[in-house]
Amino acid sequence: MPIFYDQVHKQFHLQTRNTSYVMGIIHDVYPAHIYWGKKIRSSDLSELIVMKDRAFSPNVTPDNRNLGLDTLPQEYPGYGSGDFRAPAYQAELANGTTVTELCYVRHRIIPGKPALEGLPAVYVETEAEAETLEIVLEDAVAGLQAVLTYTVLDELDVITRSARLINTGNSPLKLNRALSVSLDFDHDRFELLQLSGAWARERHVVRRPLVYGQQGMESRRGASSHQHNPFLALLSPQTGEEHGEAFGVNLVYSGNFCAQAEVDQFRTTRLTMGINPFGFRWLLAPGESFQTPEAVLVYSDKGIGGMSRIYHKLYRTRLARGLYRDEPRPVLINNWEATYFDFNAEKIESIAQAGKELGIELFVLDDGWFGKRDDDTTSLGDWFVDKKKLPGGIKDLAERVNKLGLQFGLWFEPEMISPVSELYEAHPDWCLHVPDKRRSQGRNQLILDLSRAEVCDYIIQAVGDVLRNAPITYVKWDMNRHMTEVGSACLPPERQAETAHRYMLGLYRVMEEITTAFPHVLFESCSGGGGRFDPGILHYMPQTWTSDNTDAVERLKIQYGTSIVYPASAMGSHVSAVPNHQVHRMTPLTMRGDVAMSGNFGYELDLTKFTEEEKEVVKAQVAFYKEIRSLVQQGEMYRLKSPFEGNDTAWMFVSQDRTEALAGYFQVLTEPNGATARLRLQGLDPERNYVLRETGAVYGGDRLMNAGIQLPYLNSDFQSKLYHFTAV
Repeated sequence: MPIFYDQVHKQFHLQTRNTSYVMGIIHDVYPAHIYWGKKIRSSDLSELIVMKDRAFSPNVTPDNRNLGLDTLPQEYPGYGSGDFRAPAYQAELANGTTVTELCYVRHRIIPGKPALEGLPAVYVETEAEAETLEIVLEDAVAGLQAVLTYTVLDELDVITRSARLINTGNSPLKLNRALSVSLDFDHDRFELLQLSGAWARERHVVRRPLVYGQQGMESRRGASSHQHNPFLALLSPQTGEEHGEAFGVNLVYSGNFCAQAEVDQFRTTRLTMGINPFGFRWLLAPGESFQTPEAVLVYSDKGIGGMSRIYHKLYRTRLARGLYRDEPRPVLINNWEATYFDFNAEKIESIAQAGKELGIELFVLDDGWFGKRDDDTTSLGDWFVDKKKLPGGIKDLAERVNKLGLQFGLWFEPEMISPVSELYEAHPDWCLHVPDKRRSQGRNQLILDLSRAEVCDYIIQAVGDVLRNAPITYVKWDMNRHMTEVGSACLPPERQAETAHRYMLGLYRVMEEITTAFPHVLFESCSGGGGRFDPGILHYMPQTWTSDNTDAVERLKIQYGTSIVYPASAMGSHVSAVPNHQVHRMTPLTMRGDVAMSGNFGYELDLTKFTEEEKEVVKAQVAFYKEIRSLVQQGEMYRLKSPFEGNDTAWMFVSQDRTEALAGYFQVLTEPNGATARLRLQGLDPERNYVLRETGAVYGGDRLMNAGIQLPYLNSDFQSKLYHFTAV
């Protein structure tokens, strides 16, 4: 079994296939972290907990000056009783004080993995896939109990953590802080890796050494955000793609979060992650509980790439759900950059007809089909068709597209409301707002208050009505602004600070009900591109529009950074027109296609404007992607050259049985009289031979990985080359 309890030494040893996580109950009271890293044999690790009297670090009892919480590596620390580092939780009692101390009461080990009420989480298909440890802590005086949950998915090399806080007393409690995970390391010799950026340049790789104090990232925007992803990794110095230690933590949550690494006076490191305490307070009435989101912990001694591949497999197989978890994703054409709001049924049909001739499988109608939506100033919330543009309605258009041999998909932005709309006229209080304050708009829109059940019910009904009445097999679910004036007309004053999290609970309920009701539909999430690319959304929607920036050069960094945590099967990636609409760069159609084929492939331009030569290129791209899409979507990814470190980028995908591989090489700017270079591949079977499909040449797997292949001299800017290998 993956979880062992040593009754004599009161130690828990959690084991995956390659890792160990060990903690003990110190003095029968305090859960303390002892070890997380490469797998070790189960044994007593008590001596690794060093207790020593330290100046200005208070002692728990006067008869033991060596026991102080300020130096104890606790599993779920509080504040106010001697630990001056960042706490995992903080509860305010009825008397206004915030001093609590959670102490060990009991534990249990159970098979499988319980679901988290109202929250997305990693799942198992059989109880044999996992084992779960629940540790109950309690402050009887405060009337506060915490249940720490650890699940070990041993074959997947993953440990998940969360906490449930319960009011066991007779008076209300206020939670001012309720994080999902706290991890103490015995040193600070780490580099911090994060994924940060902005709209149109999401999830760039940022890496820096730890220093004294707090460092990390957070979102206060009401979404996981373009600016920072809810992920943090601590790396041993000099860790690379395929060597060194990586400790990753990723939060399965789509709202405000914080992720921090704190180096204290004794050069130890505390890593914390969870719902952002900023602007958060939760009232717990007697008997009520609060469940924190799940944190996914991954350790790798095979570098950043080893960590990534663990996350990729987990998220492909035990986070994403539904029909399209394992099914190939269709090649699509989206009309947004082709027409924006200016279209009619005939224009849409002509693009779909062109798509059919090129081998495309799915047409997606984007924004502008509903209400009076001729620009972005109106009609969000009015989910009925604009008969001026589409006289026959959505059903008629979808059937016309179907007759051409394409599936039909549709864009929604269900969480938003336009001040100029029938819905707003009927329900002006349905948006997030604060009395007597202005209602700030972003993209001319407000946000519906999903903390309210009736608002959620409306979205479920309105979106469901459209999907029930037309042959729709794909939905792009967008969300194009972040939260301001975060208040709810239905919550009392003492619960207003719960609004942002209650919104997320409402969103998850809406997504759960809609995706369950329409299992045949492929849902792709979007938030101005990658503004909500997180595990919480991936639980309901197996892919996300990676970025609104479709420029092939910019996408090298965006897709490379995204792949640190998220698999290619989660990334929507399209070929768009040139000059690119975001950065106005001119790149060849070949490079645009090669970059986009490293995800869920599609086009976002006017297909009717292609030249005959371009049509032939696109036909070949579509046919080739159909040949290799299972490899890209279900294979293991290896990053070979980083766009953050030079002028070129390379990555590759290898099938699970190592019989097929696709490598991509991308050059940004050409260098006059440049050097020759080789590219070393990864992940192949060294004992097998592989044929390069383009030339018929045969290479040993050992040669490809150790000596590499000679890269061609690419004598112009923005060039790429794909290498497709199969075992012989």
